[in-house]
Amino acid sequence: MSDHIEIKGPVASQGVNEKTDSDGYQHSDVELPLDSRVETDLNVTEDDLAEARELARGLTLEDVRPMMEKVLVIHENDPNFPFSIIQKIQAFLGNESIFENPEKHAGLIEEMKLEAALITVNSPYAEVRAVVDNHDDVDTPCGTIRAWVIGVGFSVLLAFINQLFSIRQPMISVQANVAQLLAFPIGKAFEKILPDIGFTLWGIRHSLNPGPFSRKEHMLITIMANVSWNYPYTNNGIIWVQYLPAYFNQRYAGQFSYQILIALATNYIGYGMAGIIRRFLVYPSYCVWPASLVTIALNAAFHNDKNTPAESPFGGVFTISRIKFFSVTFAAMFVYFWFPDYIFTALSAFSWLTWISPNNLNLATITGFNNGLGVNPWPTWDWNTLLFDQTDPLMIPFFATFNKFVGAAIGCCVIAALWYTNTYNTGYLPINSNRVFDNTGALYNVSNAVDERGLFDPDKYEAYSFPFLAAGYLTVYLFFFAIYSAIISYAYLYHRHEIRMGFRNLINSFRKDKANRTDQYQDVHSRLMSQYAEVPEWWYTIVLAAAIAFGCAGIAHWETYTSPGVVFYGLALCALFVIPVGIVKAITGIEVTLNVLAEFIGGSFVAGNALAMNYFKSFGYVTCAHALLFSSDLKLAHYVKIPPRQTFTAQMVGTLISTFVSVGVLNFQINQIPNVCTVKAPNRFTCPVLWGTVGPIKVFGRGGMYTWLLAGFPIGLVVPIIIYYANKRFKKTWIRQIHPIAIFYGSLSWAPYNLSYIWPAVPIAWFSWIFLKQRYLGFWSKYNFVLSASFSSAIAVAAIIIFFSLQWTEVELDWWGNSVTSQGCEDDACTLYKLGKGEYFGPRIGEFH
Repeated sequence: MSDHIEIKGPVASQGVNEKTDSDGYQHSDVELPLDSRVETDLNVTEDDLAEARELARGLTLEDVRPMMEKVLVIHENDPNFPFSIIQKIQAFLGNESIFENPEKHAGLIEEMKLEAALITVNSPYAEVRAVVDNHDDVDTPCGTIRAWVIGVGFSVLLAFINQLFSIRQPMISVQANVAQLLAFPIGKAFEKILPDIGFTLWGIRHSLNPGPFSRKEHMLITIMANVSWNYPYTNNGIIWVQYLPAYFNQRYAGQFSYQILIALATNYIGYGMAGIIRRFLVYPSYCVWPASLVTIALNAAFHNDKNTPAESPFGGVFTISRIKFFSVTFAAMFVYFWFPDYIFTALSAFSWLTWISPNNLNLATITGFNNGLGVNPWPTWDWNTLLFDQTDPLMIPFFATFNKFVGAAIGCCVIAALWYTNTYNTGYLPINSNRVFDNTGALYNVSNAVDERGLFDPDKYEAYSFPFLAAGYLTVYLFFFAIYSAIISYAYLYHRHEIRMGFRNLINSFRKDKANRTDQYQDVHSRLMSQYAEVPEWWYTIVLAAAIAFGCAGIAHWETYTSPGVVFYGLALCALFVIPVGIVKAITGIEVTLNVLAEFIGGSFVAGNALAMNYFKSFGYVTCAHALLFSSDLKLAHYVKIPPRQTFTAQMVGTLISTFVSVGVLNFQINQIPNVCTVKAPNRFTCPVLWGTVGPIKVFGRGGMYTWLLAGFPIGLVVPIIIYYANKRFKKTWIRQIHPIAIFYGSLSWAPYNLSYIWPAVPIAWFSWIFLKQRYLGFWSKYNFVLSASFSSAIAVAAIIIFFSLQWTEVELDWWGNSVTSQGCEDDACTLYKLGKGEYFGPRIGEFH
């Protein structure tokens, strides 16, 4: 279809009387002209509608019916899909007279044709249409020499910086958005400087300068940076605990061969899973991946010359291009961020209510930003605060933001109830801490409960203390347990059809008659990607097998006190949860991590063995996390139309380079930084260390103090069932927007975070996703995701400069605006009850085991 379609007059339609279908919905197609109704229902611009109108003219009623049946199956419970369209599709399919006497229902039929055409030629989601091009040029340069040079350079640089500063407290990291930002001027410089010389290999010419630096080259570089900036989890999750004399003192952990084997295992094991699940999480159109849209918006701002005027909510028409808009907002946020981050930090932790009386226990507990519940009408002027969970209110849909806030408010009530009633002695502890305490309120000293090998010592433990959790931390565990069972029942009830379709496509991918299959995903982006050779399943299988072999060899060859079976445990846990967790992230932008469940199951198997439990966590949690990370990158490539095999190669090479660089830097840290990971370490290289010695059986098992938290499992299982059938029964729009997983996610967003991090996103998200999107769609489509990208990129760049120029050299501004946030209970967390000298709370010594 041509990129330029002449806009003709509106499709003729006949009026149809208002009617009620068998499900009780009322419908009317007489209030507005046909084009206006479709524009309103599907949030489409005139340009989108013009292209769909061309296709709609050729559709028949027999074409539309099966298309709408498929749309209803896939999108009926999709909160991102317009509910008004679902109602009209149900009315269309549920009324046989439409197909028996089509001349009497011409208006509804024409509307269905137009909506079917729109879904066929573009994405059904306004947020995707806003930034993702529904056309492709297969001749656009992608995996060029310059793209690989720039991509490899960023892979090395990001891996080096992030591993080097990973053990510094506070740590600093340079993420992929910085690389994406810098890659454009570098790519344009290569375009102007390099000559057009090259060579031909297998019939394809490879030139140093194939022409203008393209958006596909830019995105391929971004994907390489995205898989490279995160250092291997084992580098800080396992190696330091093994190597340091204060812990396990296992000197073999300093060997490069051991480090690289387990690093390669944990880094690559997720690739095999990502390759298998791409038919569930990448190809389907309902898998939007909101965070990917921000990355694509930045890419489009640099490479899209189209500049359509947009009506502004501030009056007049905005004609500024996306790249100029990005530049202006980037500069503004870059300058502004210096204030909340360094010059006037009270703008960040804006707990102005506690300034009235800093030592007032109840005031600080309820409204405090640092140590309280964060109940504050406007608690921050720092955009970075809203990014605490790697999302922002411009990125994820409003329903996800609001459900997250509702869940956080529920968690707030639970925490307050636990603390003020001193349930399980929480009144003796800070209300919202994520630390573990002993029976005197001091931080739990693990060395008092382990032997010289770092293994659990029951005699020392019984003479010391039971580990106590604060009210906020207890609530986090309760809702973590709930969300794990909830995501299983949610996935079955809401997405069983999509999951079944994914399995059919996975099975069919192994068949020879692939060209004759009729159940392929038929959205426009999948059709465009079908022009490129797919990655064979056996490629991913080899990667998965190699990663398993590396993991088993690393664990079995050295004295790790762990069975190689932990690798297969990680795969099994990931296989169970990766599709439900991935669907939730792809739709809402919210990721449910398996770290608590991995610790819970692993700690139950190897109680008292902290090292083995860390392995359980590494393979149980990281496998799924990496599978989702790589799936997100595959969706980026899918949207931008990067050939799948080039994406696969970029991910493999980028990860391989970053793994070797990270492990090399790790060896430098171990051998060249004096007193590393001690209080005497230079430049705050102090190292975080995981605690997992006592084990979950003693804490949550039979006879444990916190056994009641396991009630989260049945609660989580039941809640999605109640919401699902309530939606079926009452058919209210607001019930359809209730997302049980997002609610539970908000409920566990505590300790150390609180409402001050979550509430400010709600009004901003409403203004963007409800007000602007519905009333000024052209303006929202053009600028919303660009603004999200510019703010995040500006903060990342400014933070790096502030860190190296001021914080690294410990240059501080000592004035009221930086000290007022650390007064009274906001400085040192207050507790509800105090202990006298020599007193302790909880079970008496010798009464717990």
